Amino acid sequence: MSWYPLTNPDEVISPSLLFYKDRIESNVRSMVSIAGSPERLVPHVKTHKCPEVVKIQLSAGISKFKCATIAEAEMVADAGAPWVLIAYQLVGPNMERLFALREKFPDTTFASLVDNEQTAGLLSEVSKARGLRASVFLDVNNGMNRTGHATDESLLSLYRYVSSREGLSFGGVHIYDGHIRNPEFSERKAAADEAYEKVLPLLDRIGTECGYDPMIIVGGSPSFTVHTLRPDVYLSPGTNVLWDWGYGDRFDGQPFEHAALIITRVISKPAAGIVTIDLGHKAIAAENPIENRLRLLNLNEYTLLGQSEEHGVLQVSTDAWESIQIGDVFYALPYHICPTVALHDFATVIEGGNVIGEWKITARSRRVTV
Repeated sequence: MSWYPLTNPDEVISPSLLFYKDRIESNVRSMVSIAGSPERLVPHVKTHKCPEVVKIQLSAGISKFKCATIAEAEMVADAGAPWVLIAYQLVGPNMERLFALREKFPDTTFASLVDNEQTAGLLSEVSKARGLRASVFLDVNNGMNRTGHATDESLLSLYRYVSSREGLSFGGVHIYDGHIRNPEFSERKAAADEAYEKVLPLLDRIGTECGYDPMIIVGGSPSFTVHTLRPDVYLSPGTNVLWDWGYGDRFDGQPFEHAALIITRVISKPAAGIVTIDLGHKAIAAENPIENRLRLLNLNEYTLLGQSEEHGVLQVSTDAWESIQIGDVFYALPYHICPTVALHDFATVIEGGNVIGEWKITARSRRVTV
């Protein structure tokens, strides 16, 4: 039997996000197995934004987490995580929010990123005014060109600046290589190795100056299985916990299971060969071209012609059109799960084909309480 059908789909409204609990737990076990130890993992929570998933990871021995927003950091800390890296450079009011988090969760260690002296200086002043020190990681750009300091000698100057500021504490180095997406492992490894080796001489010099081996957090989901071969780095996969069509079809050597779907229903058959489902771009990520948004697991030979806010329009064969009925249930595998999850307030949790509850997608909000 297929893994995804619900025993009683009438219990679930559509469109709705489905989390398959046993598959999430399996993916967490696979993450730990690939890393070799839960202590090496700093998984990103941006994919699921859900405290119950954090608790599953905590129960597997994972104690460090990565996030992108203050809301995600609050969600993780509230779930009981002892260490959180906000893998983002904080500006404006978000600096004040960082210290509000620290006050609210005194048992959790928080760190954030800097890639320039201006941001580091401002964060130092905000921290120093409170009589505190803010832990920061140097964000290094080794080819993605999204954020991060260039891999040149001036990175050492930034390290020295951070180390000299009264309100800052040097936590380590963050290197994200999300631009490396070669499908075949050997090619992906070659590209990731080349990008990482640009940083190695600078890491060695930073280690010499600070007198210890700094904490190095490297990679994401695509390069996860590459960087696990480096014994002295921390790993930060994210999408792996839910997996999706985009990554699942693209990268070999990653033994993860699809653990999140969208349930949708047929709402109209407006013309011969045309079927409309209640799955518009308000319920599934739509940043990719129309052919790379969803895959219906229980319908063959269809074409997604278009989407609007609440509608998905399919072209199907004559035979399929005649057999499909209004109200029929389809299960959609998202191409990109991370922004899909962020469109839903709750996930309906499935175990053994049965609905066992709902988990709130707490950190889809930009603000929880802080």
